[in-house]
Amino acid sequence: MSKPGNTDLWFLPQRQFYFRTLVIFSAAGTLVSYRGWPDIDWLAIGFAIFMLLYLVVSGYMAKIRFPGQEAALDRYIGWADAALIGVSLCLADFQTLPTVLFAILIQFNAAVTGGSRKWLEDNISFIIGCVSCGLIAPPEWKASSEVNTSATALIGVGAYVTLSGLFMNKRNRALNTKVGELEEDLDRTKSRAFRLSRYLSPTVWNAITTENDKMLQTDRKRLTIFFSDIQGFTALSEELEAETLAALLNTYLTEMTKIVAHFGGTVDKFMGDGIMVVFGDGKTRGAKEDCLRCVSMAIAMRKRMKVLQNHWFRQGIKRKLEIRMGINTGFCTVGTFGAKAHHLDFTVLGTHVNLASRLESAADPGEILLSHESWSLIKDTILCTNKGMVEAKGFSYPIEVYQVIDLRKNLGGAQTYLETNTEGFTMQLDLDKVRNYERDKVIGDLEKALDSLREND
Repeated sequence: MSKPGNTDLWFLPQRQFYFRTLVIFSAAGTLVSYRGWPDIDWLAIGFAIFMLLYLVVSGYMAKIRFPGQEAALDRYIGWADAALIGVSLCLADFQTLPTVLFAILIQFNAAVTGGSRKWLEDNISFIIGCVSCGLIAPPEWKASSEVNTSATALIGVGAYVTLSGLFMNKRNRALNTKVGELEEDLDRTKSRAFRLSRYLSPTVWNAITTENDKMLQTDRKRLTIFFSDIQGFTALSEELEAETLAALLNTYLTEMTKIVAHFGGTVDKFMGDGIMVVFGDGKTRGAKEDCLRCVSMAIAMRKRMKVLQNHWFRQGIKRKLEIRMGINTGFCTVGTFGAKAHHLDFTVLGTHVNLASRLESAADPGEILLSHESWSLIKDTILCTNKGMVEAKGFSYPIEVYQVIDLRKNLGGAQTYLETNTEGFTMQLDLDKVRNYERDKVIGDLEKALDSLREND
């Protein structure tokens, strides 16, 4: 099937010229058959010749086109078409059937090609043509139509309507094909966009999709920065096959990313087994709330890591993997960095970012270290212990750090998380996660374990 833009006559810019030719020939034929045959009426013959010359001129104008004036040119020529038809019908003494047919033809053409505005303009032009001719050569009104005149008009108008229907059908088929192709392209684009969105931060993705480059401009913001990595992962990578290692790492990163999303953080980047998360960029809730969400996220990650340890142990991985985490709060530079012509990265830079990374490196396995700035924001909600001063690479002065114990609500009488690990016995109880319909089963399992211990004693 031919498509718009090729050499198919159905889709050339001059296609209206071919329909105009059919209409003008029909109008001229109607006029000549009525007044120019068999007796020659030079007025009718002259006007018919004028209409044919008009066709040549309009065809030439349709072919060359005037840049930026195509729509206006089509309107003007449409007015001329309607006016010439009006003059022809007037000279043909408004024969009943030809007048009705050509009047209907004008309505049909205006409705199909231009809508209400073109309908109004073409009808006004048609009336002007009729009235102007009537003032110069008053028609003789007749109630009936001559057979040859009516036949000429009927054949011409019928051919026009038939060809118009064929054209519309062919165009609709081509448009339907194009719509189908566009829908397929849209589905592919959506799929690609979804896959691409997983490689970009929400800030970058929103800036691209909304075409708002201001979101990526460099700015200074007070952020809470989180770093983590797996202690002993390098040694483990030497022991495991590449496929097993990849599955383990993907499982770990997937679980950690779910926790990041739950607490409203933004993953800035993955660095092998390391994760960098930012709180406060985009929709910030204030420095205190951002920091609290970050520390709560770290605690949730530590708990989840215990579950993953048991999962990996059952899969035959004996090495106990634990994560080290460092958190710091301060003003950082957020923006786009890199080579504009080759590669750009939207990230966070600054001394406070480096400090968070240094705290992660200084942490023991399973430990969460905070800077004094972060601790001062969350000390009322999170129980921490002072670990004193540590030397951090790149800093000329010692850094005071704090170790995160847990949320205060989880400690004491209101404690909701219990954990015990000894030789031959492991227990992890998170009361917030136990479903109501599973409580009886958990209680029954604990009672069985207690009875077994007592019987053995």
